[in-house]
Amino acid sequence: MKWSRELRIARRSIRTALKAASAMAASKLAAPPQATPWSVPDPLHSTLSEVDGFGSNPGRLRMLVHRPTDPPRRDAPLIVLLHGCGQSAASFAAEGGWTALANRLAVPLVLPVQSQDNNQGRCFNWFRPMHTSRGHGEALSIRQMVSKAIQRFGSDPERVFIAGLSAGGAMAAALLASYPEVFAAGAVCAGLPVGAANTLSEALRRMAEAGPMRSPAGWADAARRAAPMGYRGPWPRLSIWHGAADRVVDPENARLLATQWATIHGIGLEPTQTERLDGIRHDQWVMQGKAILELWNLDALGHDWPPDAVGSIARFWDIAA
Repeated sequence: MKWSRELRIARRSIRTALKAASAMAASKLAAPPQATPWSVPDPLHSTLSEVDGFGSNPGRLRMLVHRPTDPPRRDAPLIVLLHGCGQSAASFAAEGGWTALANRLAVPLVLPVQSQDNNQGRCFNWFRPMHTSRGHGEALSIRQMVSKAIQRFGSDPERVFIAGLSAGGAMAAALLASYPEVFAAGAVCAGLPVGAANTLSEALRRMAEAGPMRSPAGWADAARRAAPMGYRGPWPRLSIWHGAADRVVDPENARLLATQWATIHGIGLEPTQTERLDGIRHDQWVMQGKAILELWNLDALGHDWPPDAVGSIARFWDIAA
């Protein structure tokens, strides 16, 4: 049988991921210097600039941007990246392969940065309604960053994408639900479904044991409640990644997230097509010849970002060949 290019790439990514240090052990981001708009905050990441004055910023986040080595063309895509707990946004972008992808495609990156003042572990507050609700908290801050970056770079507002790891992945899913008209598609690695928790104690429980028990319609309703009142779509497409060896976030959360997104798109719960190869399972839900949803289960991967996953995600988003 002839395996897809994406499945072969993912197989290589497992080997790389097993040799890589855990993303959650990444060095913490140094305290920011006094920055002026578009100044360079860190000589080790000279392509990064910090943006001030991007909005009211109710979530009290910092905004970094990566400008690709070649100036982005007008109407190019825009990618938002949400780091994991205790992780450097710059390291996540570089080590995860996003910086290289951005340079290859001449696409700017927006890197929201969480602070210890907001969350002791520097996790995005994906489980607090005050930060995930449309028009509030961190969700609004990230929405304001998107608007600023579109204005600054002339990005295509119809091709804005978001990806995240762990707490950043759960926050990315929450933003896809609360701002479905802003994002064309997303990618969630080691995350959780929208509405899985509303308090810290619930969040810790759902990380250890996926839930709560809901019907597929119940999960879809949890996402719909976050969207603008009366919103009927279209809904963003979604790429989901999770390692079966994850001991931080129960891998069953990936299946619940796929159930939630398949239901909200009005497609069947069973994938349209499935490929398996050496501990990798790739499910896709296809509608009218286009993949709307995909789920990657990687047996050997722990709580990490598969380093080579970005190429598959970029092809799923239709921004790379």
